[in-house]
Amino acid sequence: MTLPRRKFLHLTAGATMASVLPRRARALDYPTRPVRLVDGFAAGGAVDIVARVLCQWLSQRLGQPFVVDNKPGAATNIATEEVARAAPDGYTLLWTTTANTTNATIYNNLSFNFIRDIAPVGTIDRFPLVMEVNPAVPAKTVPEFVAWLKEQKGNASYASSGTGQSPHLSGAWFLQLTGTQEVAPKEEIVVTGAGQ
Repeated sequence: MTLPRRKFLHLTAGATMASVLPRRARALDYPTRPVRLVDGFAAGGAVDIVARVLCQWLSQRLGQPFVVDNKPGAATNIATEEVARAAPDGYTLLWTTTANTTNATIYNNLSFNFIRDIAPVGTIDRFPLVMEVNPAVPAKTVPEFVAWLKEQKGNASYASSGTGQSPHLSGAWFLQLTGTQEVAPKEEIVVTGAGQ
């Protein structure tokens, strides 16, 4: 007997879903008490705003309070450590960013193992990185900017939210890709309130 392709795909999807349904049925009583979402950034920044909107939506949808708990500092390591030490019961969640993955490579004395101690749940948002220049810089395109940067001979600078964070690593990667690392601009750490 030959099955039409569409019917085969429906049967395959049904068989796959059947293995998920029992687990989902057990989770229907979650949450039965307030849930804390630990955010490694300061209140008022982009990450915090999205986290608060999400928590409000989850609270309304699931009937229990979802509360943002800001624990800024140490490139999100303070927040991550707190969640890693919490009971693994789903009532203490961590808002992760690219900082969490890069921290594992630049800090060798962390008291937690991000891969082992934190389980992913889902993707909420994405923050793009955009290169901008001061209007006084004569460059209007990336090739013009690279040429201008080479002319500066190390007398240029760029801002980021901190060493090892996405803007810093992206800036270093840009310098490497464009062959301008020998005239590497000094990085200025600027706290902007925007997360990655």
